[in-house]
Amino acid sequence: MESVHFIEWCLENLNYWTITLLMAIESSFIPFPSEVVIPPAAYKAAAGELNIFLVVLFGTLGALIGAIFNYYIGYYLGRPLVYKFAGSRAGRVLLLNEEKIHKAEQYFIKNGAVSTFVGRLITVIRQLISIPAGIAKMKMSTFLIYTALGSALWNIILATVGYSMHSFVPKDQLMEKVHEYSSEISLILLAAGVLLLLFFIYRAMSKPKNRKETEEI
Repeated sequence: MESVHFIEWCLENLNYWTITLLMAIESSFIPFPSEVVIPPAAYKAAAGELNIFLVVLFGTLGALIGAIFNYYIGYYLGRPLVYKFAGSRAGRVLLLNEEKIHKAEQYFIKNGAVSTFVGRLITVIRQLISIPAGIAKMKMSTFLIYTALGSALWNIILATVGYSMHSFVPKDQLMEKVHEYSSEISLILLAAGVLLLLFFIYRAMSKPKNRKETEEI
């Protein structure tokens, strides 16, 4: 109950520090939606209370902090212990379960390193994709680049939604409209992510063939 009051206080007192903190929470395995952080912060930026570029910057920084935390859970605990922890009472308290971990792991395995980028754009997967990256001991620099790019893209879209709404949406209707538009945005990003993955898969499959043809010539 105290944690709920703390989050409510952060949302009522949005600044760069609370944006970073809340986005770090969102980016960890705690299912706290970024939709209730970035758009309201961008809305305040449109009113001149914050800087829109810093909202995106600190939102992305927070997402990276949470992602790194999850990465090291996977890196140091390893696959067996991660699954064991997810199925334990402590794991359930932290809102983890084996099904969520399995889904994120399968997504990572099927789609390779680029899934770290695309995964940041997909609900549920977004919070957990860093764990299988850690389990696979993905190179940290690669992990940070893909995570930062995916997080920044998502935050830019949410910030654009919140910023633009200042001109036509009353403050008391903001969250209702954000949830309405964020669902549509999530579907668009999912479709774009699938197309991007198909493109990378096509390139990966075509390279060996091109090499073989070159050698034969």
